[in-house]
Amino acid sequence: MMKLKFTKMHGLGNSYIYVDLFKEKLEESKLPSLAIEVADKNKGIGSDGMILICPSDIAPVKMRVFNNDGSEAKNCGNGLRCVAKFAYEHQYVTDTTFQIETLGGLVEASVFTTGSRVTSVTVNMGKPRLERKAIPMLGEAIDKVVSEAFEVESETLEITAVSMGNPHAVMFVDDITEAPVARIGPILEKHQRFPEWINVEFVEMSSANELHFRVWERGSGITQACGTGACAAVVAAVLNGYSKKDEKVVVHLLGGDLTIEWRQDGDVLMTGAAEIICEGVFERN
Repeated sequence: MMKLKFTKMHGLGNSYIYVDLFKEKLEESKLPSLAIEVADKNKGIGSDGMILICPSDIAPVKMRVFNNDGSEAKNCGNGLRCVAKFAYEHQYVTDTTFQIETLGGLVEASVFTTGSRVTSVTVNMGKPRLERKAIPMLGEAIDKVVSEAFEVESETLEITAVSMGNPHAVMFVDDITEAPVARIGPILEKHQRFPEWINVEFVEMSSANELHFRVWERGSGITQACGTGACAAVVAAVLNGYSKKDEKVVVHLLGGDLTIEWRQDGDVLMTGAAEIICEGVFERN
C-alpha cells in the first residue's frame, strides 16, 4: 500500500496535485503513471496533472511538472506561482524573492504576503525565444514566426510562435466565444511541424492593454488557465502590433485574470494568485 501526502492547489483554476519531495520519496520510473493516476477525476484526485516540489542544487527549490497524460513539461506559469507560495509558506525559503529551477531554466519569483500567507506572486518568466528552431517548429528558415500562414484541413490559420521555456502557437480571433479550441487545438498540438508538440492559444484583443484568452494545453487539453500561454499571448500581441512593451496587459482566462508585462529588457513578468484547495493522502495498492 502506497500512501502519498499531497496538496491540491490551483492558479486561476489550473489545478495540480503537488507533492513535497523535501519530505516524500517517489520512484523515478513510476512518476508518469502516478501523474495519470492522481489526475484521474473518477479514480484519482482529479487535476490537470502533478507537480513535484523538489530540492535543487542550484536554487532553493525545483519544480517538475507532469501533465495528466504522464508526459513531463518544461515549465508551467500557474504551477510556478503555486510552488512559490508553497515554498515560502512551508519556510523552504525565507526571502520574498527567490529562484526556482525548472526544466526550462531558472526563474525568479517574488511573493506578496499578508502576515505569513502569500496572497499573490510575480514570476519573472525570462526572455521569450522566438527563433523557429527554439520553438521548435519545422518550416522555412526565418528567424521569427509571426502571423505565418499555416494550412490545416483546407483552412489557413495565422500562427505566431513563442517559446516561454515551452512551445506556444498563438492565433488572434475576432470573437473568443467562437474560437475553435476543441477542434483546432488537438490538431495543432501534435502536428508533424511541431516535433515536441505545442500549446495552442486563441486570443481576442479588447484593447492594447486587455485581451481574452483560451488554451489547448499540450498533454492536458482544454484547461482553465495557462500562465506561460498568457505570457506567450502578450508577446505575440506585441509582435503583431496590438500591444506595446513596458505596458501591463490584463489577460482574461477562464479561471481568472493575470497581469503580464513584456519589458524593454526582454523579460516577461507574470502576476497572479495561487490558492490551496485541499490537503490529503492518496492511497493505492
